[in-house]
Parts: sequence; C-alpha cells; structure tokens
Amino acid sequence: MPATLEVRDGGAAGATSTAPVGVAACDLERPETFAPALAAAEAALGGLDTVVVTGALFATQEALEGDADLTRRLLTVDFSHTVVFCEEARRRLLARGGGTLCVFSSVAGERGRKPVILYGAAKAGLSRYLEGLDHKFHARGLRVVCVKPGFVRTSMTEGLRPPPFAGDPERVAALVARAIDRGTPVVYAPAMWRWIMLVIRTLPRLVMRRIGF
Repeated sequence: MPATLEVRDGGAAGATSTAPVGVAACDLERPETFAPALAAAEAALGGLDTVVVTGALFATQEALEGDADLTRRLLTVDFSHTVVFCEEARRRLLARGGGTLCVFSSVAGERGRKPVILYGAAKAGLSRYLEGLDHKFHARGLRVVCVKPGFVRTSMTEGLRPPPFAGDPERVAALVARAIDRGTPVVYAPAMWRWIMLVIRTLPRLVMRRIGF
C-alpha cells in the first residue's frame, strides 16, 4: 500500500499550525522503506518527538474469505509490517530520550466478531503489542498512545452503512490530538465506543455466536 510519511513541525504545545514540512515515500508492504522514511523525517525536523501511524488495509470479511492473497496482504500490513515500522520508530525515539508513538488500531480487535474476524485478529495483535511497549518502555520516556477507532466516515468505510454513532474525521482527529498531548495510553474514537465495547466484552460466547455484531 503506497503511502507517504508526512513530516510536520507541530511547534509548541497547543500550536495550531500544521503546515507540512515535507514528505517521504513509505510503503507498509515494503519494510525496506521504513528506515529511510524515518531518517528523512529526522533530517527535516532535526529529530523526532512524535510519530503517528495511521496506515492500514481494510476489506470486508466476505472479501477476505474469498481471496487468500488479499488476506495475506491485510494480515501482513495491519500487523506484522506495522509492528516492524513501530519498532524502527521506537528505537529512534528512545535514542533521543523518549517521545510519543501514536498508532491507530481498532475496536475490531476488542473481541472476536463475525463481521471482522480477520481484520479484527490483526488489530487485536497490534493492540497487545502496543500495550506491551507501554509496559516495558514507559519508564524510559516512551509514551504509547493506542487509538481504537470505531466506525468513522472516511474513504476506508465508503460504501458501508454507518451506525447511528459513526464518527467524523475532524472530531476523531481532535480526540487523538488531546490524547497525544496528555499521553493517554488508550483512546476510543468516537468516545462512545468505549462503552459499546465494554458491553460487547462482557457478552457470553453463546450470545456472540447468535448476534451479527
């Protein structure tokens, strides 16, 4: 999945300017692009104090069940290669004494659910990895922020029926920005998903087998 690593200087805390400083090619299907992209970001900014990872692949469960190659790509990008990228970013942040690593996972990883079995499995693994990073490196100055979006109206969800509590990108971005400022380890976006998933996590397996959520 070709993408760009956008390099920004956020300035002082609370600053509103987010003018892009530069970009570097970074493809989550090509791990050899990770180190050069992060090195370019460090060179442009004179160092890194925050890395935000939003890239991922998405496909419906039905599409994944019918396409083994797509399944392999999604699992690789959304878990294995995202972790490899985060490891590269983690090493660079710790080398400077710490910083913030903010990564988008998903509420899909909270519980095994019929509509998102494979996508949810990748995101579950990513969430556990980020939790482990927080436990091990917090004392060394690494602040890990795991973002767990629910349904957000973006190009990724285009064509899907939004639930009543669907979020908008601008509000989600504001929640994430506050979480980065505060170093909040886990943030649900929109916030309603915290309570929705609290209920889902308590449902017995017998109930989960019967419902379509």
